Amino acid sequence: MPEFVQLLAKVKFDDHGLVPAIAQDAQNREVLMLAYMNAESLRLTLETGLATYWSRSRQQLWKKGETSGNVQKVREIFYDCDNDTLLLLVDQTGPACHTGNRSCFFRRLNKD
Repeated sequence: MPEFVQLLAKVKFDDHGLVPAIAQDAQNREVLMLAYMNAESLRLTLETGLATYWSRSRQQLWKKGETSGNVQKVREIFYDCDNDTLLLLVDQTGPACHTGNRSCFFRRLNKD
């Protein structure tokens, strides 16, 4: 069995063929963003070492930083205990968020 097929067998994709993927800074462990991957984007990520996601709004593959230059070089990929979420440890070039913030998680919900 090819290595990629073995890797795919470990991941539980949802009914739409997607799995949540959290990008985290490999150096300081800051959570940068949440996106989604399908089998093809995961394959491309593993092959190229650059994070590629599935855009749910555009219904197409999305190589992070393709237009902005803010790429994510993937160091490691982990999957959670339920096999239904991925964690990508990345070296982030520039901001991860489309707003220009380093992380997409820059707004606090609680009153403090």
